[in-house]
Parts: sequence; C-alpha cells; structure tokens
Amino acid sequence: MIRTGNFPDPDHWENTIDVRLRCGDGVPMTDLSPDPFAPVQLGPVRLRNRIIKAATSEGRSPDGRVTGDLIDFHRSFAEGGVGMTTVAYCCVSHEGASAPGQIVMNAAALAGLRKLTDAVHAAGAGISAQLGHAGVVAQKKLTGVTAVAPSRFVNPTSFAYCREIRRDEIAAVIDQFGDAAQVAVDAGFDAVELHFGHLYLPSSFLSPLINRRKDEYGGDIDGRSRLVREIAQRVREVVGRRIAVVAKLDMDDGLPGSIWIDESLRTTALLDADATLDAIELTQGSSVYRPMYLFRGDVPVREFAKVMPPMMRPGVRVLGKRVMGSYPYEDLYMLSAARQFVPIMKNTKLILLGGITNREHIETGMREGFEFVGMGRALLREPDLVNKMMEDPGVRSRCNHNNKCMVTVFARTHCVLDTDQRYGAPEPMDLPAPSAVRS
Repeated sequence: MIRTGNFPDPDHWENTIDVRLRCGDGVPMTDLSPDPFAPVQLGPVRLRNRIIKAATSEGRSPDGRVTGDLIDFHRSFAEGGVGMTTVAYCCVSHEGASAPGQIVMNAAALAGLRKLTDAVHAAGAGISAQLGHAGVVAQKKLTGVTAVAPSRFVNPTSFAYCREIRRDEIAAVIDQFGDAAQVAVDAGFDAVELHFGHLYLPSSFLSPLINRRKDEYGGDIDGRSRLVREIAQRVREVVGRRIAVVAKLDMDDGLPGSIWIDESLRTTALLDADATLDAIELTQGSSVYRPMYLFRGDVPVREFAKVMPPMMRPGVRVLGKRVMGSYPYEDLYMLSAARQFVPIMKNTKLILLGGITNREHIETGMREGFEFVGMGRALLREPDLVNKMMEDPGVRSRCNHNNKCMVTVFARTHCVLDTDQRYGAPEPMDLPAPSAVRS
C-alpha cells in the first residue's frame, strides 16, 4: 500500500508530544509533533521508535563474512534502544566493493546474516542492510578490475582511472541490486538501504561533473536520475511489501559543479512520484574528495598519515587537510538543507541525519517534518544513548567530534575514546601475594 501525505500513519497523531517552545522574542508556543520514542510504521515494518543507527563502516568482516564481533557490534545498538540498526555497505557484487572485508550479498553469506538478524531481533530492534556499488570509489587492487563510472573519470584522491560503464553493465548492476535485496529478505532483514549517496556508482550518475553521457542515463537531471529510479523500482519488484526500502541520497556533495540541492530536489521528487521507496535518508558529501563535508569537525590528518604507506605519509601530512576539506561542526548541520525537501514529499518519509546528539535535536527534527532521525558517531561513542535519552531527556552525548573514529575503518570501526573497544576490557593485574612481597 502506498501512503500519501506527509503524515500518513494514524499513530502519527496518536503518539504526539506537547512541545513547549520559545520563539526568538521569548513568547512560548505549543507544537504537536510525533513522539520519537513511540512505535512507528516504516513501510510494512513496525519499529519501536524513530531512531535509526546510521550506517558506519564496520571493519568487522575480515573475510567478507559475518563474525561474532559484527553481531556484538549491532546487538549493542539494539540493546541500547535504537528502533533499527543499519549494517554498513553490503556489496551487491565483488566488483562493487569499496574496501577490504565487506560483505558481498550472496548465498554464501546467508547463514551468517541470519545469525546477525536473529541477534538484533532478539534485542528488540529492526535491522537494515545497506546495499551499495562503489563505482569510482572501487580499487582495482581489491576488486581485480578497473573501476567504472558513468563517463571516463580520474578519481582526484587516488588518481585511479575509471572507465565508462557500458549499457549492458548498467542493466547487470540493476539486477545485482535486486538479487542483493532478495538475499536481505531471505536473511531476515527488515529493510534495505540503497546507497545513492557519496558519489558511489548510483550517486555518480547524478553528478553532472562525472556523468557526461549522451544516452538516456545522461543529459539533464531527469536522465541522470534514471539509474537510481530503475534500481529502486527493481528492488521494490523483488521485495514487494515484505520489507521496507530506504535510499540514502545526497543533497549536495561539496564538489564544485557536481550535485547540489537544486537538482537533488528534482531527483527526490521523481523518486517520490515513483512511490518505490518507504523513506529517504538525506545526506551530504562524498567518498571521492573532501570527505569532511560529510563529517564536519576535527580533521584527523595525523591519524590518517599513520595508516598510509610510508611513502605517502609526508604528502598526507602536508596536503591532507586540503584534500579532506575542513568544515566546522555544528549541531544539526544538515537541517538547513534537508528542510527544503520536506514540502515536496507525498509518498515517502524523510530521515534527518547530521549532528544529532541529544533528545532536543531529535524533537527538532520531528517538528520540522522528518519522521525519523539517523545517528552515527554519537552511538559509536555510547551505544546505549537512546536508552539514556528516554530515561533522562536532558542527557548529552559524550561524542566530541574529534573524528578519529574515521581512521578506525581501516581496522575495526570504534570510538577511540571507548577504551574497551580500543584495547579490550581491562583485567586485574596479576600481583604477587602480599606475603611474597619483600620489605
């Protein structure tokens, strides 16, 4: 069943909170908005609340398979109170991998994925699989093949050449997304998140900087939006109403001449008109150039230099900040752009992302017309933050936006201030008995 209107669910009005606000002149006003901690419908799936653990690269599948470490990682967010947790970057094919150790969504991964979904469900949360194809972000030394792009392109960060993808390969990629979605259904996932952001392959088709094609997949924004629409349509055909279908979509990517809000509004409107998606998570930035546009805050240049090959370290130290970009952190830093999308949605819910660290931020998103919020780094710092916010509305996240967690994706993604995750749980020192100590 396709919903219409910005607030289609009956429980939207049943589960409301009377929020006391103060305008700039100090005059209080009353506003009704959905209770972020009440059960809510996402397509065919009932979630216990509106807080979603956003996808963050995990580094816990060294052989491309589910591990106990990965299960514990997502179980911690489920036990910590989120409505749904997202398994980051599950490849639709081996050629679509963006980093080592990512799960490829195929039959070989099914048994492990079922254990993962069972564990999260047992803890009371839903679970989503983020499906992606790296495109220009893929590395030949990892995949064994030259990376593909809408048009010939040289990655400005890795300087890797990307060849133009053929039309028959585009059709194959669309089918791969459909096949991966079927694996998600078979594995017991509640949703899939289609990665249409950060200049991975689907997102790169939206970019006039990268997509210079002359066929139906290029040209104006309607043509450049064709691939993401066809992927969404294929996935919906495969999964039907058995699970929810979400897309992560760039509002702008921070690259001059690339994706910006004016055209991404059109892409979003087209996807909404197709009614193939249950929700869209709005994001910013890219994995190609200036990634700090997505993260904001401290730029961990020194830490990145340490994990680079020795010959690259001096260059990273000198040029790293210029290549990565530097953007100050502020709370709700994506809201000013994201609110432009609220009025155009008729069939699709919106998920607010970016700088959400406390209950006040979540309630602000609800008042602005968003139906869900996504949280990433704040939950890495405190997996049980949602439970804490429900118990104490005034609690504040301990995440200080140092962004050193970005570097941990090369091993095991974690907050560097979480000493148990970084070093292991402390054990008592094995000291000699007091009687054996010499005076």
